[in-house]
Amino acid sequence: MQRDMTSDEARAGGNGVAGDANETALVSVVAALCDATDGPWEAAVKSPIGKPLPSRDVVIDLMGLLRSVLFPGYVGASDLTAASMRFHVGATLDRVLGTMQEQVQRALCFVCTDHPDGCRECEDRSFSITRGFLGRLPAVRHMLAADVQAAYEGDPAATSPEEALFCYPGVLAVTSYRLAHELHRLGVPFIPRMMTEHAHSITGIDIHPGAAIGEQFFIDHGTGVVVGETCVIGNRVRIYQGVTLGAKSFPLDEKGRPVKGVDRHPIVEDHVIIYSGATILGRVVIGRGSVVGGNVWLTHSVPPGSHIKQVQPRQERFENGGGI
Repeated sequence: MQRDMTSDEARAGGNGVAGDANETALVSVVAALCDATDGPWEAAVKSPIGKPLPSRDVVIDLMGLLRSVLFPGYVGASDLTAASMRFHVGATLDRVLGTMQEQVQRALCFVCTDHPDGCRECEDRSFSITRGFLGRLPAVRHMLAADVQAAYEGDPAATSPEEALFCYPGVLAVTSYRLAHELHRLGVPFIPRMMTEHAHSITGIDIHPGAAIGEQFFIDHGTGVVVGETCVIGNRVRIYQGVTLGAKSFPLDEKGRPVKGVDRHPIVEDHVIIYSGATILGRVVIGRGSVVGGNVWLTHSVPPGSHIKQVQPRQERFENGGGI
């Protein structure tokens, strides 16, 4: 008489032989993954118990909490009143304080080489950094309010600053950048890039947290925008979709690897407009009040008040296939 397979046998592949084979194959894969010695995987799997990695998911949650205190009522809970506002902001920041300090400490400990098992110095630094970061939030909010106003004034399709705040991907990307930039300035590893790359994945706008960007910055439409690590952008600058502020070239060390920390991205002075598809490469200066037209490729500096555009297309008339 044929009997039905037990649930354990079914999960094992229907019979004991197949189950043993599956288990053997699984053991070998687990060993190969956990014994990895290539690149960052070795550091991750062999990290001491006392040095857990920062969590990307937790950092993303922190971004939502921070946006809700920078723009209460617009992000997160939408039913706040004047009476509940102070409680909401205080309770949220209290939550941010503990969670962010833990994530900053994890990031600092992971790159710390002096004390492989963790140290009091990393704990103290995380305490100081987190409080310094929170102390910068009013200034960040002031800059973001100016960014939102610039978006409203710079886009004729915007019906109000509130619409720009609710809807515009450029505002979201710049918010993430401004928060990440503060942590970058304070010397926090990993976390600033987690923040800006999360915004990048949502908006298509890639702003390195190391870039220095002035007030009233507006990115219209935004998809495909790239702002490199050492960019310096002045006040009241407006850029459109597909703009790249990148590096033309960079020095290599004796092993052929890029030298880190070299100023290699453009300087864009105040009141500059850069239209869609423009590519500006290298440590060049775009002078104050200049306008860079669409699809321009620029690798040299231009003086203030410049208007850079492509050569006008030539129009010719052909008859009966002539000239083709």
